[in-house]
Amino acid sequence: MKKFNIRKVLDGLTASSSSAAHSGGSRESDAVQETLQSEHFQLCKTVRHGFPYQPSSMAFDPVQKILAIGTQNGALRLFGRAGVECYCQHESGAAIIQLQFLINEGALVSALADDSIHLWNLRQKIPAILHSLKFSRERITYCHLPFQSKWLYIGTERGNIHIVNVESFTLSGYVIMWNKAIELSTKTHPGPVVHISDNPMDEGKLLIGFECGVVVLWDLKCKKADYRYTYDEAIHSVAWHHEGKQFVCSHSDGSLTTWNVRAPAKAAQIITPHGKQPKDGKKPEPCKPILKVEYKTTRAGDPFMVLSGGLSYDTVGRRACLTVMHGKSTTVLEMDYPIVDFLTLCETPYPNDFQEPYAVVVLLEKDLVLIDLGQIGYPIFENPYPLTIHESPVTCCEYFADCPAELIPALYSVGSRQKRQGYSKKEWPMNGGNWGQGTQSYPEIIITGHADGSIKFWDASALMLQVLYKLKTAKVFERARGKEEKPSTDIVDEDPFAIQTLSWCPESRMLCVAGVSAHVIVYRFSKQEVTTEVVQLLEVRMQCEFSCVDSPDPGGEQTPTLPTPGASSSPQETELPTQHSTGSNSSDGHRDNLPCLQVRSSPLKQSPGYQVELVIQLVWVSGEPPQQITSLAINSSYGLVVFGNSNGLGVVDYLQKTLLLNMGTPELYSPSDPYQRQPCSPRKARQLSGGLSESNDGSNTTEDRCKSPTSAKMSRKISQTSEQKPDLDAKDNSFTRSRSSSVTSIERESREAISAFLFCESFPRKTDSVLSPCLLVGTTQGSVMMVALSLSPGGDSRLQQPVGISSCGTLVKLKGGILTMALLDSTATLLPPSYEPWYDPNASDEEKEKEKSRRRRPASPPSSQEGPDPQFAVLCSEKQAKVVAMPSQTRIHKHNITESSFLLRADVVLMAGENCIACFCANGHIMTLSLPSLRPLLDVNYLPLTDMRIARTFCFSNLGQALYLTSPTEFQRITYSQETCNNLQEMLSELFTPVETPEAPNRGFFKGLFGGGAQSLDREDLFGETTAGKASRSLAQHIPGPGGMEGMKGAASGVVGDLARARIALDERGQKLGELDERTAAMMASADSFSRHAHDMMLKYKDKKWYQL
Repeated sequence: MKKFNIRKVLDGLTASSSSAAHSGGSRESDAVQETLQSEHFQLCKTVRHGFPYQPSSMAFDPVQKILAIGTQNGALRLFGRAGVECYCQHESGAAIIQLQFLINEGALVSALADDSIHLWNLRQKIPAILHSLKFSRERITYCHLPFQSKWLYIGTERGNIHIVNVESFTLSGYVIMWNKAIELSTKTHPGPVVHISDNPMDEGKLLIGFECGVVVLWDLKCKKADYRYTYDEAIHSVAWHHEGKQFVCSHSDGSLTTWNVRAPAKAAQIITPHGKQPKDGKKPEPCKPILKVEYKTTRAGDPFMVLSGGLSYDTVGRRACLTVMHGKSTTVLEMDYPIVDFLTLCETPYPNDFQEPYAVVVLLEKDLVLIDLGQIGYPIFENPYPLTIHESPVTCCEYFADCPAELIPALYSVGSRQKRQGYSKKEWPMNGGNWGQGTQSYPEIIITGHADGSIKFWDASALMLQVLYKLKTAKVFERARGKEEKPSTDIVDEDPFAIQTLSWCPESRMLCVAGVSAHVIVYRFSKQEVTTEVVQLLEVRMQCEFSCVDSPDPGGEQTPTLPTPGASSSPQETELPTQHSTGSNSSDGHRDNLPCLQVRSSPLKQSPGYQVELVIQLVWVSGEPPQQITSLAINSSYGLVVFGNSNGLGVVDYLQKTLLLNMGTPELYSPSDPYQRQPCSPRKARQLSGGLSESNDGSNTTEDRCKSPTSAKMSRKISQTSEQKPDLDAKDNSFTRSRSSSVTSIERESREAISAFLFCESFPRKTDSVLSPCLLVGTTQGSVMMVALSLSPGGDSRLQQPVGISSCGTLVKLKGGILTMALLDSTATLLPPSYEPWYDPNASDEEKEKEKSRRRRPASPPSSQEGPDPQFAVLCSEKQAKVVAMPSQTRIHKHNITESSFLLRADVVLMAGENCIACFCANGHIMTLSLPSLRPLLDVNYLPLTDMRIARTFCFSNLGQALYLTSPTEFQRITYSQETCNNLQEMLSELFTPVETPEAPNRGFFKGLFGGGAQSLDREDLFGETTAGKASRSLAQHIPGPGGMEGMKGAASGVVGDLARARIALDERGQKLGELDERTAAMMASADSFSRHAHDMMLKYKDKKWYQL
């Protein structure tokens, strides 16, 4: 995992970029003591979540219970128990063609498409490469590492097999050449090596499969082929029976051949599992290739044969299948995506024992499936990993760190009811590794919006990720049943329900989402199920006209007339009209007043969780489709939702279900417009002259159509002369088009769209001295406008009294579009928007009142700050940031963030107890600025913008957290906190845990007596340099690995070093014990000999006198 050196910026060097606007403001901001320094910041990656993008290979450690997945871009993902994940990356970025675990040794070998092999140390929290070997003359096609062996067999495209010592990562001089292996069995080159495995019962016999259909059983000791097996169809894979007397091959014609080891002349059995058997006994019709077969035995029953592919060619369009053959039954399991690889999980790691398979893990192109072989029907296991991020493409993303603690249990409780049924009852078998011991205890939530209109809430606490709850917004709308019924009002060809942006208030649990079909949905959270008879609907007619060439209608009014609020009818008076009655097609074929989607008219059953409060739809205007919504905000304390696009903004009171304001962006500038805008009820809004202006009287058709709040309309025509708009740029005045003409793409790009909103309590005008509710509006051309809100106190009066809105003109102008806005008090503490604490809308009235009174928060906190400017407004655009004192509206600080590039995302976040601005720039830089002085604290060149997906999903959160969608299926989380970087090792999960290797299978007395058991092989003696010699230096280059990021010093402290030292020590101990045994035996023999000689001497001289000696 890569850490980044930070370009620390001295605090005193910011005078050129942060300039005080006036001496009073400078003294005021200088009084704020800023404690954030550049030492608080450091950038590094933390974890990666989601399904591995474009997977290519897979391996499993049956003892450690760890799964490894390799991808086509060189990424390596490792999975253990739920919450134990790890991501590594090969620097070359080449595809991983094969993975091999050193079982229960905490190491992994990866083979890449660039003909390199790498040894990974998994005993450290951030795995690292210990050794690499780069082949230069041959292409790697297959690898095989026998269990408890240190010698890796590598097959090549030329048909040769090389052997590598995985401890030293050096090549052995022992080479199996293709011509020696096949000799005269075939006249042509046999093709690449597609399979290598040793006989389960005899390590000295190696089975080699060549692509052409030739299989060779090679005697490693004698260096010759024992048997050759020939079939006229190409081979894709080979699998052994555990007794080593039979093996099965899968072929390109969909057939399986079973061979007896000692009968190479003819296959013992040939079957085509999915082929139609002709009655005349001829060969079955060829099928698609069987890409892989596995042959697993059981002690108590029939063996399992699992295969992928092999379907007949007449199954056109059929999805990929996995076939499980058990005894006489054949089960075909359809998969949602093409199969990349599969592995059968077995109870034992020993190949020469009964395998006892219990599950099959299937790696698909976009999913990971685990099938339970032990239950009838082969159910799948419930996947604990967060691999469904891409279930529908992610279109937007928001990250909330340190949110209210009760949110995650509340979301989990409603989300747990959504789980599918029919899963296997067994626990997920990949349960290796241990969780990290991190100190991060605050709750984190990620919200993702998707192309199918769904929204997912994720628990992202403690570097883990788990889906909590899924909301389907498309349920609100009618779905077209066929192409002929597809509505002609769509503004997007695909995914009309896709989520464009969202606004969420964690405290009140109010959720507001905007979709690509110019629709906004307001949701409330409830723990009780309800059935909504009629979905509340507002339809908004939003247009922005520049009337140099204007209406041909003689009777149309040129100035808007606001209806009186009292003219609206009660919601109960009328029923919901049908969607088609609300719009019309004009005589010249223009669609008018039609929304893009049709809200369902039937009752809507809403489960516990988020439930629809109000649907807002923008409608077509004179043949012009509504513009997509670019900005959105909701405030539960005010009961308002505001949305904006390239035409202007709309403010909706979701409590009264009324549209309060529908204003074009240019009108926000104009001081000649009436500021005070009384709320206008869309229920009485009527349209004259084809619906281009508002009036209080109209035809009967609009009367019938508009008096229900569920189909309310609001139309507004902006038509002002250039004299009335002194603040507009020249290019805004250049729009000259008739109402019936279509807007060109250039015009759309030139429009000033709304890009940001902020509900706050501030001073709307320079002369104000009392805080009042406000709305800050930011545009794509850098303008920030203030809108004052007049709200009645809470209770029943809020539901009856109108909300007053008045535009207060431009606050400040910045370079580039506005990205974020925030409000600070005089001590630089963030002033978050006010909110109303959550209560269950479906609870009884007594419970509601009790909850509200217990948790009510004052809507307008009193201002107790001293000094002339008790607030600072923080404004950040694509180019620069400014801090403005309120209410004097004087600039205190300014910082030009970038000149040559532009910001993609900026957020005001809490970091180490203080607030700062975090920015992500299109040139790849991540920066932070202090508040309020805008001192640069961090500037790291992290990630150049290579995909708009990153720009669309990058988001910062509090406490130094950030994330983005690094691929269509994966989230990358990063931190810019020095403290988190320092504690990262503790927080990360451990992959390797000490586990005893299972005992080897018992050979039995007779097998041990007569040699019928497994035959071992001294590979060290056979492949070592003493016997085999040295390999050619030009064949492969050894590259020492970095050895990890935890301070490892090469392989000496790595797993292989430990393994090598242990084995050397064991060998030395064995040698010494052997020498001691030999010496003891020699001494015993010597003592015995001495005893015999002494006894003979005693007998010889027993009766002789001393003088006879």
